[in-house]
Amino acid sequence: MSEYVCEALARSHQRKDFDCGVEALNNYLIRFANQDVKRKVAAVFVLVPADEPKRVVGYYTLCATSVELSGLPEEVIKRLPLYPHVPGILIGRLARDSRFPGLGQLLLADALSRCARSAKEIAAALVVVDAKNNAARDFYAKFNFISLPKMKSRMFLPMKTAQKLNLT
Repeated sequence: MSEYVCEALARSHQRKDFDCGVEALNNYLIRFANQDVKRKVAAVFVLVPADEPKRVVGYYTLCATSVELSGLPEEVIKRLPLYPHVPGILIGRLARDSRFPGLGQLLLADALSRCARSAKEIAAALVVVDAKNNAARDFYAKFNFISLPKMKSRMFLPMKTAQKLNLT
């Protein structure tokens, strides 16, 4: 990742030129990301070229979440304590500028690495993603994310799997 740096969103980052081809994701970064950070409802991380540290070429958001134990596949439930909810970390949004193809995997690798590090200090058994369309579902499925049977737009990866992955 030496060509790129992933860091917390700051006011100095130029967001207006970002275009991933999905208006809702563009609009979030431009209009709402700073507010979510201030309100502590999402942490926003941006990917910037090392030689253009203000230009945002990708971003993702993280926040705490939980999943009903009964909403997980039976083979996963067997390995967890029988609490009503399982703690996790949600990758709520993940987008890359369409002019920079191939950065999705790099963004996901950074997000999963950050989740795995966080789970060492704050318990989280799962990484959950919002897969809002078929392209997103296909992308996450390539990295072994599993659909949540009761929430079709969400997928998950056991944290133990995330900790073992090396996507970079």
